[in-house]
Amino acid sequence: MSIPERVLTFALDGEIFAIDAQAVREILEVPAITRVPGAPGFASGLINVRGAIVPLTDLAVAFGMAHADHGEDTRVIVIEAEVEGEPTTIGLVADKVLDVAAMEGVPVEEAPPVGMRWRADFIRAIARPQGQFVILPDLELIFAESLATATRQERAA
Repeated sequence: MSIPERVLTFALDGEIFAIDAQAVREILEVPAITRVPGAPGFASGLINVRGAIVPLTDLAVAFGMAHADHGEDTRVIVIEAEVEGEPTTIGLVADKVLDVAAMEGVPVEEAPPVGMRWRADFIRAIARPQGQFVILPDLELIFAESLATATRQERAA
């Protein structure tokens, strides 16, 4: 199983997540958010990042976690990700950004098919640095699922 050499770790609802550090473009304090009426909760807003309109996504919604109000440690992680085969700039909400960590030599396993509180297919891997669980989400699948859900909702309307 291939995982990034270096990851950015962040907290969501008391859990630790990690994404490829090379995908990260910048980390921002939460800017003004323009809500998009009728958009799915996972990607319900837009933000301005240096003059570019960027969709703001909330992995907590994708994982069915409790929604927390933005606090003093809340940040937006601006990443470059593949969406429908195209490089796309996306903002991810994080309760708190933690650290950049090397993954070399860290035990990594696939998500177990049972006993998870989240969809196992949304999890690319689970790493265990220093005995702590770190979830590596499958952002490409989560974004594809979000787009498919939005498309189905548009067709039904």
